[in-house]
Amino acid sequence: MTAGDSLYALAAGLVLVGALFSLLAAIGLVRFPDVFTRLHAASKAGFVGTGLILTAAALVAGDVITVVRALLALLFLLLSTPLGAHLIARAALSAGIVPKTGKGPQNGL
Repeated sequence: MTAGDSLYALAAGLVLVGALFSLLAAIGLVRFPDVFTRLHAASKAGFVGTGLILTAAALVAGDVITVVRALLALLFLLLSTPLGAHLIARAALSAGIVPKTGKGPQNGL
């Protein structure tokens, strides 16, 4: 196995793990009960999944410009994902949506 083959195997592993994180983020969007927990799933797992896939693309890229674009995309995601999630959570709170706590008569307590 050559160094190039090892690099491609690492990139394939990163893509698979990134796809798994993205799948978990999508499942979290469907399964979680309120906007706040859904935001957590979308922002955390979605960023990790996309970041791993972009890292794999940067590893196997044949030219420097593709690596720079992948790193710039990672930087943009790192800066914009938490900001977007925070703004959506603030909008939900100001609209009167409250987080579910798991306590109360609707849960048999």
